[in-house]
Amino acid sequence: MISLPFRPRLIDSLKCYDRYRFKADLMAGLTVGVVALPLAMAFAMASGVPPQAGLFTAVIAGFLSSMLGGTRVCVSGPTGAFIVVLYGIVVKYGVANLLLCTFIAGVMLVLMGMLRLGQVIRFFPMPLITGFTNGIAVLIFLTQLKDFFGLPIQNMPAGFFAVVSTVGHRLGEFHGPTLALSGASLALILLWPKTLNKRLPAPFVALVLATLATSLFHLPVQTLGSRFGGIPQGVPEFVMLELDWHHLSELMAPAFTIALLGAVESLLCAVVADGMTQDRHDANQELIAQGVANMVVPFFGGIPSTGAVARTATNIGNGGQTPVAGMIHALVLLAVLLVAAPLASDIPLAVLAAILVSVALKMGDWHFARLQQFPLHDSGVLIATFLLTVMFDLTIAVEIGLLVSAVFFIRNMAKNTHVSQLKPEHAVLFERHSIAGKVVPMGCAAFRIEGALFFGAADIVDEVVKDSPHARVVILQLHRLVMLDATGLLALAQLQQTLDEHGKVLILCGAGKEVLTLLDHSELAVAMGERNLQPDLAAALVRAEELLVSGVVWA
Repeated sequence: MISLPFRPRLIDSLKCYDRYRFKADLMAGLTVGVVALPLAMAFAMASGVPPQAGLFTAVIAGFLSSMLGGTRVCVSGPTGAFIVVLYGIVVKYGVANLLLCTFIAGVMLVLMGMLRLGQVIRFFPMPLITGFTNGIAVLIFLTQLKDFFGLPIQNMPAGFFAVVSTVGHRLGEFHGPTLALSGASLALILLWPKTLNKRLPAPFVALVLATLATSLFHLPVQTLGSRFGGIPQGVPEFVMLELDWHHLSELMAPAFTIALLGAVESLLCAVVADGMTQDRHDANQELIAQGVANMVVPFFGGIPSTGAVARTATNIGNGGQTPVAGMIHALVLLAVLLVAAPLASDIPLAVLAAILVSVALKMGDWHFARLQQFPLHDSGVLIATFLLTVMFDLTIAVEIGLLVSAVFFIRNMAKNTHVSQLKPEHAVLFERHSIAGKVVPMGCAAFRIEGALFFGAADIVDEVVKDSPHARVVILQLHRLVMLDATGLLALAQLQQTLDEHGKVLILCGAGKEVLTLLDHSELAVAMGERNLQPDLAAALVRAEELLVSGVVWA
């Protein structure tokens, strides 16, 4: 029966909550809210939905994930990692099906948490994560070229080759004022002094200054008002989802991609937060919280949400102590929707494009020279995942990246598994056992298996038969066997059967706790007999002498 404890970190945090912690959370929440404001709108627009969808997501999902999450200081909301996937869904299936995908992904995340898959997702190899993160960064950069240069393109296509072709053909038609504004905004964001970032985050400063310049000097650039009619003032309205039975089966794959990406991003964010705060997160609780948030936001027009590393780091850097800081950040954005929404009409699209370009530049790990320090297969996984993400599809990239990583892992495990024969002159090896100086007797062959005896390396057991043609008793020492699976167990059973058919005896000794448990519950232990499963090599050698002297084995 699966145990399903549901204990948000907020419960423990409030036990000793005081005025000092509230003051720290308040200041951190206000700062993170300011940082999240331009990012939420920019991520939504890049995903093919109106900017208010990003704000709705940051408010609702940001509040719920902090209230129910398994971390103290992580802040959630729309992130750049989703842009490519969401834009592709909008182009192919429409906004209504994007909302349906978000809900399905939320259900999947809840199930992942309930089934305790939080630790499994953390096993994703870093070359794989770095590869698709860099690929996403490249795609975000490409999708923002239209608004960054002010290109007269009605709708950007989905897909790497289509985007490159479209931008390449229209790049000469750039709009001068738009490029000047976006270029100045990007320079400001990248060069803004880091000492001021904690109090005045660069994206927010660029947003304010670009909006003021557009309004005061009547710059002929596109704004939120000219493209979307501004941002509606007030709380988001509840709307029922439309169930598209015709495309439902097709939506499962992108929904799973959203869930998988959200899980990986959230848990990576939690790991980063743990490193900065010396805390420990509850991975399964975090997945459940993210799932609940993503199940709720589509009913209010929101898009997928996950843990955001930049906002989390800002929260920690500004003194955030508990999940209350993340909840305050959501309330700050809600206040913007209620009070300052009309002012957003003058925000130029160029500054939002500049913010996303800076996000793309910062989110990638561009130190490709470090690939020379990695094993060749890890470098291959990183490059393959990067290229597949950029040129084809994130889902394909993750699937193939995981498959290739698994194949290389299996190969390396198999290479490090081997059998070595213990010779009679190795008496010194046994002096630490209860029978000092015991040697391998004549008529007996002793072997040591090291590594993992699993489906990728089970054939090494055949070496035992080849290397002991005249032995009447064969001993296998298992104290260096780190893993035994069903295929390895069958290989041992086949070895025992082969030896038994030739009148020979197999003795196993020194098995660790997990391997011994597997052996005890197998038919092999019954076929061998209890006395042929010994605790250590010394005892196995005594048993071998008994068999040889008694003549139980054939001469």
